[in-house]
Amino acid sequence: MNLLHDHLVALLLDAAAMGRATVERDGVSVEHAARFVLVGTMNPEEGELRPQLLDRFGLTVEVAAPRDPRTRVEVVRRRIAFETDPDGFAERFAADEQQLTDRIRAAQELVEKVEPSDWALLKIAQVCAAFDVDGMRADIVTARAAAAHAAWNGRTDVLREDIRAAALLSLPHRRRRNPFDAPGIDEDLLDEILGDDEPPTDPTPDDPTPDDQHPLEDQDDAGQESQPSEASDEDGPGDGGAAEGGPGEGAGQDTADDVTTDGAGRPDPTTTVAAQQPYRPRLMTVRGTGAGESGRRSRAVTSSGRRIGASVPGRGGSGIHLVETIRAAAPHQATRTRTGSRIAFAGDDLRVAVREGRESNLVLFCVDASGSMAARRRMEQVKTAILSLLLDAYQRRDKVGLVTFRGDEATLALPPTSSIDIAARRLEDLPAGGRTPLAEGLQQVEKVLRLEAVRDPRRRPLLVVVTDGRATHGVDPLGRAHRMAAHLADTGVSSVVVDCETGRFRLGLGERLAEHLRAEHVPLGEVSAEALAGVVRSETVGLGTGRSA
Repeated sequence: MNLLHDHLVALLLDAAAMGRATVERDGVSVEHAARFVLVGTMNPEEGELRPQLLDRFGLTVEVAAPRDPRTRVEVVRRRIAFETDPDGFAERFAADEQQLTDRIRAAQELVEKVEPSDWALLKIAQVCAAFDVDGMRADIVTARAAAAHAAWNGRTDVLREDIRAAALLSLPHRRRRNPFDAPGIDEDLLDEILGDDEPPTDPTPDDPTPDDQHPLEDQDDAGQESQPSEASDEDGPGDGGAAEGGPGEGAGQDTADDVTTDGAGRPDPTTTVAAQQPYRPRLMTVRGTGAGESGRRSRAVTSSGRRIGASVPGRGGSGIHLVETIRAAAPHQATRTRTGSRIAFAGDDLRVAVREGRESNLVLFCVDASGSMAARRRMEQVKTAILSLLLDAYQRRDKVGLVTFRGDEATLALPPTSSIDIAARRLEDLPAGGRTPLAEGLQQVEKVLRLEAVRDPRRRPLLVVVTDGRATHGVDPLGRAHRMAAHLADTGVSSVVVDCETGRFRLGLGERLAEHLRAEHVPLGEVSAEALAGVVRSETVGLGTGRSA
């Protein structure tokens, strides 16, 4: 499902939910009945679905290969037996399949008689509220699944075990607020919310519910006691709050006091710092106009978007450009056979519309993880900035890759992928410390870009180098780094240098690297769109003051 375009997924889900399928093409619209159950599969490592689309799926099941050796042996044994004698294998399990078929049919007949009680609906509402899912679709799906589970077990009453089984299928994929949230559900918290009580027996005639009192009013506090605490696993990636002053604070401060130390008070050669809450970053794009896959980042000639011209078929464009087709045919009308006042067309007159939209790109991060970046506050800001850019790449349908360099080597920490959450996990575990092999990092970038140009030639790359510009490994480290940067610039790759240099005394090495790379230079504090807007506003105020003077 995640490899289909979003609009196709939405169309399929609409047809499944409404029972009607609409086909529209070239001004013709046809609608017909469509009754089907949509079953989709996806590998999260190949890219995620947006939370809005995930919520549209009723139930989800996570499938993983078994780890028990005996189970794996039995799978292999049965596969070999099927390939050897398919008919005999089918006959071997025919009785079991018939028994399962009969049970499904009985459950289908019984499910119409299952009606969840007020107690069951209240429990379902408490569970969905406690896990902080959006909207009411989760409550409705959980209630239906619980009723189906009860019918499967031959009952017409929905019990606690039915609600638990339904919640494990309907809630895990709805708890993801962004692609960096871990999927799944806390089963201990689920059991705590459900409690040990079972549905109450039918009320006796001596104790009826008053007509003027809603049956749920006397339990209005029941859901509050089961809410997760502030320190629970429900907290997002930024549960500690953003650093004071926002992502750009500390640009003019000395961060030496923030360096992590070991138990003996010596500087720790490697340290791992967590990112804070991501923010909305400024838009970074590839230069020029491309022709890649539809997305939301850089300008490109696409099949949708605003019309900017026309061309002959086979040279790009999509859809007939009527005006340009008529203009191409008009000069030849005197020499063509016409019927009445109609225009006579020839095949060479056909023109198609050229449209400009947005494309997705390969955003390749090259991150300095050396000792000069190991100051806790600096690395926290760096990881927060990268996490924000990753979230932006997810929203713009980009592929991402991650190259890191520290010590004496550079590592491809994440080959280019559409799974942004894997990149976030690799970033979270990224340590910092050691020398700075900047040249080696750029060399690794060049290798990755060369391979991706063969694998995915239509997708243009955007290189984001996150560093303070220092180079301390090898002979003439800074010179080699600048020569490698100039070589990358000659390949035509669009680049951005996120300059992480802070403190009172700046060497300007990040700016020099950006010059050799012919890249846009962005100070770390200006990665945030809000910080950039603040700079623009201050400059505008200054211009206004100057004019007044």
